[in-house]
Amino acid sequence: MRNYTPRRLQSYKDTIVYSLKEEYGYSSIMGVPKLQKIVISQGLGDAVADKKIIEYSVDELTKISGQKAVVTLSKKDVATFKLRKGMPIGVKVTLRGIKMYEFLDRLITTALPRVRDFNGISPNGFDGRGNYNLGITEQIIFPEINIDKVKKIQGMDITFVTSANTDKEAKSLLEKFGLPFKKNS
Repeated sequence: MRNYTPRRLQSYKDTIVYSLKEEYGYSSIMGVPKLQKIVISQGLGDAVADKKIIEYSVDELTKISGQKAVVTLSKKDVATFKLRKGMPIGVKVTLRGIKMYEFLDRLITTALPRVRDFNGISPNGFDGRGNYNLGITEQIIFPEINIDKVKKIQGMDITFVTSANTDKEAKSLLEKFGLPFKKNS
């Protein structure tokens, strides 16, 4: 079996680490921020009325990520939404390692360019601790999804968890990976 390294990981090891070390003055390359995990999630409020939506979403998220998606359950009762504790209300998948870098590559090179009227992602999705949240309005931007078999257009949230201490370092890391942030104008 041949040793395989995704190209975004190779790029990180070869150039991004040294570029960030130089830019922020880290004493060692071990202190340079890295991408720890990517979490893809869908909140499915409609699942209260239609249980099939969960199955479709698990299937779609599994195809998109290349890893089995899990169902998330409600934590408490909410009468106004006809929601009971323990009911399935969402789907998520957490990617790490090679699958994470492969997903990142597909997102940047294939999915984001398919967004209608795309002019970059918002630089305002940072949480203050070096993590970035990206909302996508349609799952059909991913080539793994057959548009003819889609029952309902669903959005999703993608969270990039980094080991960066500040949002500025995290943004710099994600820009070097190739995420197309909007330019401040």
